[in-house]
Amino acid sequence: MKKNKILISACLGGIKCRYDNEIRTCSKMIQLTDKFICIPVCPEQLGGLPTPRTPSFISKGNGFDVLRGQAKVVTLNGNDVTENFLLGAQQALKIAQLTGCTQAVLKEKSPSCGVKYIYDKDTLVKGCGVTTALLLDNGFSVRSEEDVD
Repeated sequence: MKKNKILISACLGGIKCRYDNEIRTCSKMIQLTDKFICIPVCPEQLGGLPTPRTPSFISKGNGFDVLRGQAKVVTLNGNDVTENFLLGAQQALKIAQLTGCTQAVLKEKSPSCGVKYIYDKDTLVKGCGVTTALLLDNGFSVRSEEDVD
């Protein structure tokens, strides 16, 4: 039986790419490999940011606002990394398209990959990250690891 391909946040698959350089494998992602070919991406690394890196957040908006130029992604120490996040989202989209993915499972609360929630500095707010917004704009089905059965 042919498996469909699904884009996943690389950090969920145990790849050492989180901002804090820690490995936090999500067991649900490992179980997904029984049904899907998982294509891991880290939009923040694809956008040129190092690991480890200073945590970032979307200031006064969400991923859709960033795509429209109405919000910025900044680090906790005030550096504007919006261009890195936009480039990373574009590269993740390109990988998804080239590999034939039509759906994604991404890391909740991330400024790139958050699906329902992201941070605005220290406050958890409703909204999605930059990569999630771009994928949704391009017809992808996106859910977080918290919504995988």
